Amino acid sequence: MDLYFDCAGGISGDMSVAALLDAGGSREKLEKALDSVNLHNEFKYEISKKPVNAIMATDFDVILPEHNHHDHGQHHHEHRNLNDVNAVIERADAGESAKNLAKKIFKIVAEAEAKVHGKSIDEVHFHEVGAIDSIADILGFAVLFEDLQPEKVYFSTLTEGRGFVECQHGRLPVPVPAVCEIAAKYKLPLKITDNDGEMVTPTGAAIAAALYTGEKLPPCFLIEKTGYGAGKRPYANPILRVMLIREKGE
Repeated sequence: MDLYFDCAGGISGDMSVAALLDAGGSREKLEKALDSVNLHNEFKYEISKKPVNAIMATDFDVILPEHNHHDHGQHHHEHRNLNDVNAVIERADAGESAKNLAKKIFKIVAEAEAKVHGKSIDEVHFHEVGAIDSIADILGFAVLFEDLQPEKVYFSTLTEGRGFVECQHGRLPVPVPAVCEIAAKYKLPLKITDNDGEMVTPTGAAIAAALYTGEKLPPCFLIEKTGYGAGKRPYANPILRVMLIREKGE
C-alpha cells in the first residue's frame, strides 16, 4: 500500500496529522506517544470532526495554556534547541522509525530557520522552530505514518498562497522564508495561487521534504481509503487529502 498526499489545499503539520488519522492511522498510538513525552503543562490536544466546504474532515488541534498567549508568552516555555527537541522525541513511547522520522523533519525545519536567521543549527531555539505545537504535530505525524506503513509516498505539487503573514518575527512574505529554503534544498515543486495567506507552513514543507522522492503517481491505481485533514487558516480550501492507494496494472 502507498500513500498519496494531495496538497492542492495546502499542507501544515496539524493538517497532516489530521489527514493520517482520518485515513485510519491509530489514534491510540498517537495518544500514547503524545501523553508519554510528559509535557502536559505545556500543551493539550483535541481531535474532532468538522466540515470544510461540506466535506467532513478530521481536525487536530493543539491547545496551549492560556498564559502562553500573552505578549511575553514565550518566556513560559523553555527555549529548546534541536538537541532538546530530540531528547523529547527520544522519550516518547513510539517506534524507532517514528522517532527517526520526527527527528529528520525537525532537522529540516531547524536547518531552514538557521539559514534564514543567519545562525548555526544549534543556536536556533525551539520557539523559532514553531513553538510547542510543532512537537505535537511532528511526533504525532511520524507515529501515524509508522502505523500506516506505506511502501511508497507520492506528493502533488505543493500549492501556496501569496501576500504576507504575521508571526513572531513580524510580517513575512508568503511563501515564508523557511518554506522557500526547504523547497529549494529538497527540490519540492511549488505552485502559487491567488489565495491570500500561507497555505504551506514550514512544518508542512518539512514533512514533504522528509518523504518526497519525486516519483510520479502510477498511471492507474485503486483507492483503498481517503483521509481529509482540516486546516485552520481562513483561505478558500484549507483541507489536505491523503489517499491510501494500490498500484494496478492497466
